[in-house]
Amino acid sequence: MAVSRRTLLAAIPLLWVLALGSAAGAIWAKHHSRELFVELERLNAQRDDLEVEWGQLQLEQSAWSTHAFVENVARARLKMAMPPAPEIEIVRP
Repeated sequence: MAVSRRTLLAAIPLLWVLALGSAAGAIWAKHHSRELFVELERLNAQRDDLEVEWGQLQLEQSAWSTHAFVENVARARLKMAMPPAPEIEIVRP
């Protein structure tokens, strides 16, 4: 089956358009994947920052709950003091 010259001449521009469309699609896909990669890296950095902040908050919480810290805050901010030993009474049922 022979292909006519006229058919070949009509197919060449179509092939050029298809090749250019394919190249444009490949360029767009590459650009889009790079954008997504940059977004992923930004989200990973944000996650790492939040993990550091979470660790700092956990350390701060553990510091707030120590007996010595609570006693210092009660003494400094609330003007509380331990009563002298003779004034302490133990009440038993």
